[in-house]
Amino acid sequence: MAGSQALLITVLVIGIAFHSAMVDATIAKSMYFNWGAHHSSILGNGDDLRLVLDQTSGSGIQSKRAFLFGSIEMLIKLVPGNSAGTVTAYYLSSTGAKHDEIDFEFLGNSTGEPYTIHTNIYTQGQGNKEQQFKLWFDPTSGYHNYTIHWNPTMVVWYVDSVPIRVFRNYESEGIAYPNQQGMRVYSSLWNADNWATRGGLVKIDWTSAPFVANYRRFRARACKWNGPVSISLCAIPTPGNWWMSPIYKQLSNDQQGRLKWVRDNYMIYNYCTDFKRFKGQIPPECSKPQF
Repeated sequence: MAGSQALLITVLVIGIAFHSAMVDATIAKSMYFNWGAHHSSILGNGDDLRLVLDQTSGSGIQSKRAFLFGSIEMLIKLVPGNSAGTVTAYYLSSTGAKHDEIDFEFLGNSTGEPYTIHTNIYTQGQGNKEQQFKLWFDPTSGYHNYTIHWNPTMVVWYVDSVPIRVFRNYESEGIAYPNQQGMRVYSSLWNADNWATRGGLVKIDWTSAPFVANYRRFRARACKWNGPVSISLCAIPTPGNWWMSPIYKQLSNDQQGRLKWVRDNYMIYNYCTDFKRFKGQIPPECSKPQF
């Protein structure tokens, strides 16, 4: 009995120490350019980022660390004007053929048309879980907060603290869930005019280049990935692992009301209702409660 108690205390102490250093640094300290650095830049005090797309190249950035569970947020001001054919991506991803991934992608528009938010989630290399939304504001006129929150219970996509999508963990029923791989944070601005705007019908107007997306205040209030040991340590219900608190296992009534408002008024595509695409065999999670 004494040995078991000592082991439990040791695990808890390790867990608390392991999680005590949350990443709350500037973009310059937390991220680096992985392509297109020649015409993009980190500005000001190191917490403002400018990604550029022109006819020579797009650009992208990634976090130095990988994470498992927590809250990843960024303030983004999207490409203004005629951005048709461009995509601004902001996502989490592990590596390899069996990778996990959680996506925000912002599909550009012709001037005066609303942006489309494209969301997706990959588990063990399998995606095909797209949901799309129109925005209820102009995302090019100022900065807005885009947050991915996930823990062993659910993944939630937030826009300015409003939940727009939930993917719950039904791993016990054979549905894969992203809880075994650390994921880095990525963002990029790139040419996707073969598919992004009206299925590729609207091409990029290069006379409007360069296209610029602006970022600020990257925050990863999340568990740092240190290899397979993190699978258990990041899920220990300690004070440091705040995402394990019972309040993060279910949206509040107010949050559920906001989620319903978005989905009733601004959702434009849901893979769970695309019977033709899946030939009537809708993915199993679609029959499960998500909210």
